[in-house]
Amino acid sequence: MPPPFTLVRLRESGDAFGHACRTAQESGPGTLVYVGRFDLAEFAVVLELDEPLRTARRAFYAGMVALTDALRAYAPPNKPVTIDWPDTVKVDGGLVGGGRLGWPASAHEHEPPAWLVFGAMIRTVAMTDNEPGLHPLASALDEEGFGEAGAVQVTEGFARHLMRVTDLWQEDGFESVAGDFLSRLSRERQVIQRIDGNGDLLTRRIGAEGTERRELAQALSVPTWFDPKLGGPRL
Repeated sequence: MPPPFTLVRLRESGDAFGHACRTAQESGPGTLVYVGRFDLAEFAVVLELDEPLRTARRAFYAGMVALTDALRAYAPPNKPVTIDWPDTVKVDGGLVGGGRLGWPASAHEHEPPAWLVFGAMIRTVAMTDNEPGLHPLASALDEEGFGEAGAVQVTEGFARHLMRVTDLWQEDGFESVAGDFLSRLSRERQVIQRIDGNGDLLTRRIGAEGTERRELAQALSVPTWFDPKLGGPRL
């Protein structure tokens, strides 16, 4: 791991996101929890932002940019890596995983949270024995031609890119991070989108009146890509 990070490795049956949230207060920012699995890149990092929770949640966008950058580094030519707002990662239209954000249950919207945790899972190897085509909406990195991009490579790449995105935020403001994130969204025709100051997604359809607001805090309450029964990305 790059110097700013302290690595905590869990056994294959571990839960990186849950462990990071439970220990965030003691372990502190920069702690990166990693689960040693060959079929999933599963990790979570403890963050600290000195701003109210209502705006600190925007750190989720920085995490998603870093995550997709890590995947793009290994993607074959012309293989798109995209995001379904706010948290689902797809490769060439197939769901491979996503990100999520945790914060203390006692945190107040208008006060800085004691910690934030960005967690991610990316399916690196397809483990299902089902017939090809049975789960056409799901995919894995090995099925998409990512070569040697396993859990270790994705985790290390995420850590490096998170440092870059953090520097971008500090130097150019959140708008630069928001622009990077919006450029990765699955394309919709005839729409203009932007991210509000508290992280909400604002969408205006060309030719229509009004603007649709999608609240980030509500959207992050339940990961759309995660299947609790599988303990990983949906099929």
